[in-house]
Amino acid sequence: MTAARKAAGAAAAVLWIVFGITAVILWMAGDGKLLASDMARFAPPEESGLPAAEYAGVGDMTARYLTGAAERFQYEYTDEDGRKVTCFHDYEEAHMADCRGLIRLDKTVMWVSLGAALILTGLGRFAGGRRDAFFRGMLIGMRLIGAVLAALLVWALADFDGLFVTFHKTAFTNDGWLLNPRTDLLIRLMPQEFFISLGIRGAMRALAAPIALEIAARIGIHRAGSREDR
Repeated sequence: MTAARKAAGAAAAVLWIVFGITAVILWMAGDGKLLASDMARFAPPEESGLPAAEYAGVGDMTARYLTGAAERFQYEYTDEDGRKVTCFHDYEEAHMADCRGLIRLDKTVMWVSLGAALILTGLGRFAGGRRDAFFRGMLIGMRLIGAVLAALLVWALADFDGLFVTFHKTAFTNDGWLLNPRTDLLIRLMPQEFFISLGIRGAMRALAAPIALEIAARIGIHRAGSREDR
């Protein structure tokens, strides 16, 4: 039972971290102000061609579309000459439909990981065996997933372009993500610096999960040891 309790702790820790990461991704995808801010920061109007007054609208539309609140990824505005401007081509819309599919998958993984983590935490905490086994298993699980994330970080620092391309080739079944900055507003609004900024911001927030788990595991081990000494 001790080994099972330790395994439950390791699995629960991995699931809690997966929940934290997917929750952060969903939060960022649905934050129109954040998206608009980073678009304006890394793709200012003189580079993107989008008027400064329209960034908030594009960011809000993007967030609403990704999270399912809007049916279509498209934005229109009226220019200084009174002409209606349609921002995105049909193939840009198609690529964002693929991105929305990933966000839906992310949301599913988030809820599944949360449910499984709660079940394993409940079973592991109250199953038989050594009292500290579950918490020691949590530490093992965190070290395992930490090693994987550290490897991805090293890859990103050494060759971000390679990681970026590999992710897109893995995540998308077509070449819709291969856009041309000379003709496509979407890629001008979301250069690599845009994704790097979101990645760093998301990583900082996602760190809350392993920090909380580490503290909980250490406290649990300490309390288990104190009880056994009585």
